[in-house]
Amino acid sequence: MEAASAALPEENEAPLLRSVLLHDRTGRIQVILPENGLLDLKSIKEQTGRELVAIGKADLHELYETKRLKKLTDFPVLNNVTTIIDETVLADELRFPCLTEGKDAPRIITLEDLKEQLIEHEHDVLDMEVAVESTEMDYSINDPEENEGQIVHSLKSFTSLRIKQRLEDTLEIPTLPATAQRIIQLKVNPNAVVSELAEIVESDPSLAAQVVSWAASPYYAAPGKIRSVQDAIVRVLGFDLVGNLALGLALGKTLELPKDKVDGLTPYWLQSIYCSTLVEAIVKLIPNEMKPSKGLTYLSGLLHNFGYLVLAHIFPPHFSQICRYLEANPHVSHMAIEHHLLQITREQICVWLMDLWNMPEEIGIAIRYQHDPNYSDKHCAYPNLIFMAMRLLRQEGIGDAPLEEVPDFLYDRYDLTEEQVLQTVKQVVESTDEINAMASNFPG
Repeated sequence: MEAASAALPEENEAPLLRSVLLHDRTGRIQVILPENGLLDLKSIKEQTGRELVAIGKADLHELYETKRLKKLTDFPVLNNVTTIIDETVLADELRFPCLTEGKDAPRIITLEDLKEQLIEHEHDVLDMEVAVESTEMDYSINDPEENEGQIVHSLKSFTSLRIKQRLEDTLEIPTLPATAQRIIQLKVNPNAVVSELAEIVESDPSLAAQVVSWAASPYYAAPGKIRSVQDAIVRVLGFDLVGNLALGLALGKTLELPKDKVDGLTPYWLQSIYCSTLVEAIVKLIPNEMKPSKGLTYLSGLLHNFGYLVLAHIFPPHFSQICRYLEANPHVSHMAIEHHLLQITREQICVWLMDLWNMPEEIGIAIRYQHDPNYSDKHCAYPNLIFMAMRLLRQEGIGDAPLEEVPDFLYDRYDLTEEQVLQTVKQVVESTDEINAMASNFPG
């Protein structure tokens, strides 16, 4: 599952290749395809009759240990396994970089050399690669009705559910929890007081315990013991943060974590806590006149990937397939894979749900535009900060965001410097134990 980790090729050279190890009950095969292409598992199944999936990271590590390998070695001769080569690899007389055992730099082999080696090993040439034209969601779909229409189209194509007049009846999405409804009503009341919020939180014993536990976390370093929800609000977390934290916790109970998951990814709630904690910390750096709502920023970070849960709930037969594609294509964003398989993304589905639940407008905008650093319209701080946080966390091996740089203009937009934000990232990452403890408060 590793690509040749070399510098970008010169303009006149072919793209780097990558080798992916797949397996089924019959055994292992390796697949060679262009580094940036999407490996289409469905196409391989149609052409070979085998339902192959990527070898998990633990099994891959064991293979490395057994064979004394550091990485996948010269593609055609790896462990004498059957090789499948995408036909685009053999299309031109070009050079192809390959890693050799014990060396970090790529070795260039000619197409003729590659063909010579293949003569001595079992191999097939198949059409199994899909060009990744775009890894971004369609930001032109801003109208809720248009977004809903695309979801209906996808449902007609990929599920056996009968499309009814009202989409919410068809999808059988849980209603917004009563606790969440009361919190939202309280948040829009300018005269709301701490005791009212404490009463709502305390009406759900598990929610109350989670809020108190959160406030008592070493991350907040509160002086003295936290004795009640009201104490947590007044002395540590504040009205806004507790309201949004409680709202996120309440929503988290509406959809179960899927049993299936992508091998090696950051657990769902842990990723959410990292994101919300980091955006909250970055907000503190922003000048007051530009500062977005701390509570809404935190909530948007907490729910930035809520579409993952919604996707698993609406498309259970296809969710496992999405996971397998993500494992076989770790360099491709989930947006590109979901669009390839379903014609919609988790972000689109989640935005629709947020609208249906009458969640704050800022949350829908944060989710919809979180992968677009160029978004500068209404409430842009919320998606911009999620983009920044998730790309920086990804560089620390946390989360599932595409591996890409944060553009300088995004720091400038909020009068931030890259150095101070990176220092904040470092502080958050160093709080791993505390963040793990906070994530354990969430269901699942």
